[in-house]
Amino acid sequence: MTDEVKPLGEEAVPETAADASTADANLAGTAVAEPGETATAVEEEKKDKLDQQVEISDAGPCKKHIKVTVRRDDIDKRLNEKYSELVGDSHVPGFRPGKAPREIVVRKFKKDVMDQVRGQVLLASLEQLAEDFDVAPLSPPNLNPDKLEIPDKGDFIYEFEVEVRPQFDLPDYKGLKLTRPVKTFSEKEVQEEEHKILSRYGSLIPKEGKAELGDYVIVDMTTKFLDQPIGSATEITIRIEDTVAFKDGVADKFGEQMIGVTAGEARVVEIVMSDAVANPGLKGQTVKAHFDVKDIKKMRLPELTAAFLENFGVHSPEQLREQVRLSLERRLEYTQRQSAREQVLSHIAASSTWELPQDLLLRQARKALARRVMEMQEAGMTEQEIEARQRLLQRDVIANTALALKEHFVLQKLAEVEKIEVEDDEIDLEIERLADLEKESPRRVRAQLEKDDLLETLAAQLIERKALNLILEHAAYEDVGLDKKADAGLETVETQAVPGEMKDPTEAPPEEPAEPTQPPPE
Repeated sequence: MTDEVKPLGEEAVPETAADASTADANLAGTAVAEPGETATAVEEEKKDKLDQQVEISDAGPCKKHIKVTVRRDDIDKRLNEKYSELVGDSHVPGFRPGKAPREIVVRKFKKDVMDQVRGQVLLASLEQLAEDFDVAPLSPPNLNPDKLEIPDKGDFIYEFEVEVRPQFDLPDYKGLKLTRPVKTFSEKEVQEEEHKILSRYGSLIPKEGKAELGDYVIVDMTTKFLDQPIGSATEITIRIEDTVAFKDGVADKFGEQMIGVTAGEARVVEIVMSDAVANPGLKGQTVKAHFDVKDIKKMRLPELTAAFLENFGVHSPEQLREQVRLSLERRLEYTQRQSAREQVLSHIAASSTWELPQDLLLRQARKALARRVMEMQEAGMTEQEIEARQRLLQRDVIANTALALKEHFVLQKLAEVEKIEVEDDEIDLEIERLADLEKESPRRVRAQLEKDDLLETLAAQLIERKALNLILEHAAYEDVGLDKKADAGLETVETQAVPGEMKDPTEAPPEEPAEPTQPPPE
């Protein structure tokens, strides 16, 4: 596409609300004053509107067919102006400058003049089209100006198809009725959480007899489905808890099925596979994990010396206990927000019955995946966890992209209605936060975002976050008790899974507030 039709440039998806008007202006081809050109000159140019007829019809989901007819009078007017300039300025062999007959000038320069007028008329026509009609493009139109020709007689007609933002009514987003999981942590639960945190800095010592809750088993593990092996691991260490989370599933009765085991004994534990399992045929299925117990150990916790407590920023065991309680409460707040977010997005998805074109979904799959990766980085996930989750996301990339785009369009429209914008300093703060998570300099993180063309994605994420916050601020909440599975997730979030395997990241907050700032002393 030539510079003459650059007004039909692609609108980024997702785009920021702050850039929405700019994107529409780009579609319109609004003339930008060159250095030295006055605003009055641009205004005068805008007043010289074309006499054109526009027909817009649906050509599929989020796609419009546009037919434009520019009346001949406007074409002839611009041709006459160009030829008049050439008659006075052109150099034609055999004639003094400016004295060549008009018909000779027309014959000699017709192709060049037609090309120039075509570009001027097309640009002015597209500007006017965008000003007069609500057309918000998602991508460049299938319009090749080099193949357009202005006829010697009659109107100039051109037509094209373009992907546009979907037209829809916003669902009700103020006063949504949401449930909020609540829980009051008992002193026993706080002690158990403290034990789990301190266990990271303790040491495993041999234990005689039967295994109890909180002990560790060293096992060889083989998982089977319908008596067919599907995975195995050797010499892995797992702490016995009521519930243990693995990468692809949860063992809800792990403690019940493992308590009392002794070294040399074998046990079978049932694991319910999650929807994130790599094999689609195993989604929601129950597999059996066969454990050959090699050894049993118990945890010897570190001594709570003043030097050790300093690593947690506290000076007494009582202060550590209070910090652990605050950690549980923050984790609950995180769970509450995640629950509210899932309910809001479910409401948006249920209200978004309009379709998106397949080619748009394919084109935006990469951007949607990049946005999900950014969210996982913000959640504090490791690179290994992100890579594993990426592979899972890529399997259903079209479905994920369709949902992400619908959420994006709804939240962006909400942001436009509520006049929500993102400021440069907000982007700077977000980059600093990402830099802290990645332990990189903000300058390097910004450079990488610019290189990967993700700054606009970051801005879109901030806009959508603010739009979501507005919904949550105006929601009506009904407090409900934390369900058993979510409760188990809070209590066993630090359980030890198979080395190298990934737990569900939504069950843990981005950071562990009670984590020491440096390794404990030897």
